[in-house]
Amino acid sequence: MGMIKPPKASKLFVGVLTGDPDLWHRAENFLVRDFGPIDHRSPLWPFAHTNYYRDELGEQVQRCFVSFERLIRPENIAEIKRFTNDIETRLAEEVNGLPELRPVNLDPGYLTLSKVVLATTKDHAHRIYLQRGIFAEVTLHYQDHGWRSWPWTYPDYAADTYHGFFEQMRQLLKNQMSVEPSGSSHDT
Repeated sequence: MGMIKPPKASKLFVGVLTGDPDLWHRAENFLVRDFGPIDHRSPLWPFAHTNYYRDELGEQVQRCFVSFERLIRPENIAEIKRFTNDIETRLAEEVNGLPELRPVNLDPGYLTLSKVVLATTKDHAHRIYLQRGIFAEVTLHYQDHGWRSWPWTYPDYAADTYHGFFEQMRQLLKNQMSVEPSGSSHDT
């Protein structure tokens, strides 16, 4: 029988898709207010892997990521996803008055030394139900000194474009874990 013990702390990140850079800054203000200081920010990348978001986000959709100094407990990702959905709704109401037409898409996830996990509201065969309408999937795994995709990994995550960002996040997490050897997390 294995000994039950809490998981090590995880590094929270949020992926942002939008066609309006001003909305990115507004969303970031909400995120920082709740999750604390950002410790790593990716460049902006053109998002051309699908037209799925074009009607909501516009023609020139860009993706960027931020990670946060404060570590989280992995089980909190479901509530974090619900919170980011609330931010999307609030920004949609402010911009167009229509909460169902979101001008910014916020995708929270967490990183451990061995995996990148995304939270989602969509069920699928490879996703695990967490709670209150939120599912999770392991999107990338760390193997042979690099990030590797799965057959179900979104094409933009499978391409190595983002892997450098996740490698830098992984190094930040390793550094934090060496300072806090227990890998303890905060209440977020």
